[in-house]
Amino acid sequence: MDWDDTETLVTRTGFRFFLRPVTPHDTPTLEELFRQVSAEDLRFRFLTGERDTSEQRFAQLMSDREARVTSFLAFDERRAVIASATLRGDAKGEECEVAIMIRAASKGRGIGWTLLDYLVGYAVNAGYATLVSIEDRENSESLMLQRQMGFATEPVADEPTLVRVRRRLR
Repeated sequence: MDWDDTETLVTRTGFRFFLRPVTPHDTPTLEELFRQVSAEDLRFRFLTGERDTSEQRFAQLMSDREARVTSFLAFDERRAVIASATLRGDAKGEECEVAIMIRAASKGRGIGWTLLDYLVGYAVNAGYATLVSIEDRENSESLMLQRQMGFATEPVADEPTLVRVRRRLR
């Protein structure tokens, strides 16, 4: 595993973790993360109840410049995977969607806040005007965190169980 592109991040609780871009060789690492994420969190992340560990699912989490996808993996000090974070930009380079998934045992340490803050900065540096996510209305922890970070919510047409969360970046 190449750790040259690794950044060290520290949460508001003082938890230190390491973040690096996803590589094409990370399928086993992603499989490990999927095994350690709760079924509810997988549903919130992918808006489906299926624990899909297919190559197609993992391909969605791989960085791809042409598709404007940038993905990261987070690791603890033992180098165990604890989270993934993905930005998926639109074709115009104006808006990008953010998605974060955290291992169940690693929750409550401020990782989500720190990852979202990092992704906001990354999106700003990439020139995006808006950062969005589509959330299940039941994902109260994520919705509260995003509201605290300046995101606003709006309904998703014809989808009463979902909300669109948006933050203007410029």
